[in-house]
Amino acid sequence: MMRELQSARRGAAPGRATSVVVFVHGYGANGADLLGLADPLAPHLPDTAFYAPDAPETTPGHSFGRQWFSIPWLDGSSEADSREGLLRAAVDLNGFVDRIMADEGIGPEALALVGFSQGAMMSLHIAPRRTVPVAGVVAISGRLLVPELLAAEAVAKPPVLLIHGDQDPVVPFADMSLAGDALLGAGFEVFGHVMEGTGHGIAPDGLGVALQFLRTRLPG
Repeated sequence: MMRELQSARRGAAPGRATSVVVFVHGYGANGADLLGLADPLAPHLPDTAFYAPDAPETTPGHSFGRQWFSIPWLDGSSEADSREGLLRAAVDLNGFVDRIMADEGIGPEALALVGFSQGAMMSLHIAPRRTVPVAGVVAISGRLLVPELLAAEAVAKPPVLLIHGDQDPVVPFADMSLAGDALLGAGFEVFGHVMEGTGHGIAPDGLGVALQFLRTRLPG
């Protein structure tokens, strides 16, 4: 059964948006954590509505933190639990994307996913498996899960921008090239940006590159 995700909305007035950006937050955070990115982006994307849904599960030991799926080495869950959680959360996030497109009256070509960390993993997982490609995917400080399945399971091939800090102590910088190689091998158009000297976060240069990508890919 699909769980309905909750999100605040920023940006273009209701009924006026011609495009949508969905921020997908990381493990132990929540939607509000990423929705703040709408503030520096909105002046450059005036016709865009911004959403950042809360992940469906609470994170163990975090009063406000949420997770898309469990992480065995952090919470003691099993690999099977983690995989099952990913697949269940993918249904939830796809349902959210479909609902937002219906609410805003736009098609997938006018919607972009911007994921950070575990949210980047979610974005890179659902976008290729949707029936119609979205406008683009920005994956920041994340990784491509089960890359060996991508070529066989990819239905849609939206353009992907990979952004990663070269000093990331949480998700290894090497995961950026692993994702890029798998995506290129499966026929995706892939762009990359390295945030030099940056750890597990979003540096101003990374946000700037993401903005240029979104401006290029979203209508208007």
